[in-house]
Amino acid sequence: MLLITRKQQNKHIEEMVEMTKKKSQWIDVWHRLLRNKLGMLGLVIVSILLILIIFADVFAGHDYAMQNFGSRFEFPNAEHIMGTDQFGRDLFSRLLHGGRISLLVAVVAVAISGGIGIFLGSVSGYFGGKLDVVITRFLDIIMAIPNLLFAVAISMTLGSGPINTAVAIAFAGTPSTMRLMRATVLSISGNDFVEAARATGSKHMRTLFKHVLPNAVAPLIVNLTLQIGTNIMAITGLSFIGLGVHPPTPEWGSMLAAARPFFRDHWPGIVFPSLFIMLTVFGFNLFGDGLRDSLDPRLKD
Repeated sequence: MLLITRKQQNKHIEEMVEMTKKKSQWIDVWHRLLRNKLGMLGLVIVSILLILIIFADVFAGHDYAMQNFGSRFEFPNAEHIMGTDQFGRDLFSRLLHGGRISLLVAVVAVAISGGIGIFLGSVSGYFGGKLDVVITRFLDIIMAIPNLLFAVAISMTLGSGPINTAVAIAFAGTPSTMRLMRATVLSISGNDFVEAARATGSKHMRTLFKHVLPNAVAPLIVNLTLQIGTNIMAITGLSFIGLGVHPPTPEWGSMLAAARPFFRDHWPGIVFPSLFIMLTVFGFNLFGDGLRDSLDPRLKD
């Protein structure tokens, strides 16, 4: 009985040491990110945009769907800080609420492509053999098709709408996540600690989920962060050509398409949505680059 108690105590101590080690590693990553000026600039931009978009009802002074034909095509003023559109709707309110749609679709697409890519990449890289050949050759065929063209084809098949748009973009972005995961798992599977786990009788799935995947988190986080910016560009592109989110639902790409015929006489309808798209993609890219530098152990001081 005493022997069992000591074993349990030793196991508990080992778990506590492992948790402390992981916590200190993430604290170290955070400190390196704080020293990365461009990464912190990206984090600040993303944080401000997220606060504005999530609390759009608080910051927007007007109903985004309310039409006022007496206030059509107004330029920025005290009442409408970014002007109004062709229906007299407040542009600032529509941009904030439209950001909810764009970011929601981008995050859902990243979650879908990340889940499929992690599963296929892990299985392909860890087990190898014929299964690896079949999966990689199938994804090579998909990668031969440009991402936007593939997303357009899927979107035309499924139809418009936020969920269908997210699915279309997710399937177009899955191959890149899968190939990154496969390469990462391949490099980790040859390490001594993985071989030791196998030698002690650890089953394949336990080895994969407990020893391999936790060490593949860093490049995966960076890839998924950068994919959010790419997905926002894809969402706005699909909506701009009429295959994404349709009016009257506010979305940055559809707002650009609706304002395009009036650009010569009313520039705010094009400039401000473009500015929001640029800042969002720019912020996520800077933050992703900062994360990549912070998570790279070779950059430790």
